[in-house]
Amino acid sequence: MSAHEPRTAATVRLRITEIFASVQGESSRVGLPTVFVRLTGCPLRCTWCDTAYAFSGGQMRTLDEILAEVASHGLQHVCVTGGEPLAQKACLSLLTALCDAGHSVSLETSGALDIGGVDPRVSRIMDLKAPGSGEADKNRLDNLALLNPHDELKIVLADAADYAWARQQIATHHLHERCSVLLSPVADELDPTTLAEWIVRDRLPVRFQLQLHKVLWNDARGR
Repeated sequence: MSAHEPRTAATVRLRITEIFASVQGESSRVGLPTVFVRLTGCPLRCTWCDTAYAFSGGQMRTLDEILAEVASHGLQHVCVTGGEPLAQKACLSLLTALCDAGHSVSLETSGALDIGGVDPRVSRIMDLKAPGSGEADKNRLDNLALLNPHDELKIVLADAADYAWARQQIATHHLHERCSVLLSPVADELDPTTLAEWIVRDRLPVRFQLQLHKVLWNDARGR
């Protein structure tokens, strides 16, 4: 494609790890039948990452091909995830195209990259990386001011120190006034019951969540 040729759905290409139908395992959309579009690549290396297989590989697919496969599943809800989907510039075009096709679209993003260009129809499910992730220095704090009630902020916690850090961030940045805040325990590291009890004890204005897909299918890929 030449520098002056317009980009169309037939020429825009993204590297895709997998596209599959499952139930949403996280966020306020938990339990909803959803098509997942997992993009390849991520600039972060969180200690507890459960999708390292998406760091590399994948297949280049045109936007037309992706939209057709998503449509073939016959579901309204679509989640664009990774890896870190925003690491591919064409992700913004994909998100808009999915919205234009009538889907209810969510984006799962690490919070390390600018979310300002995301189509406003998309629900941005953004991470805030706690110290236990090993990537807290990658948090793009400017993103916090861009969040709105249509979005959600997720903080994954490995231990009591992470919880104390999250509690401080919520208070300092008034995060619960911007959007829903979700606290999740790292599987096999922080006991879920303990985290739930801390949240109730401190009357935190957050939602506790477990990863439903792990309860149902453990770590099975493509589920």
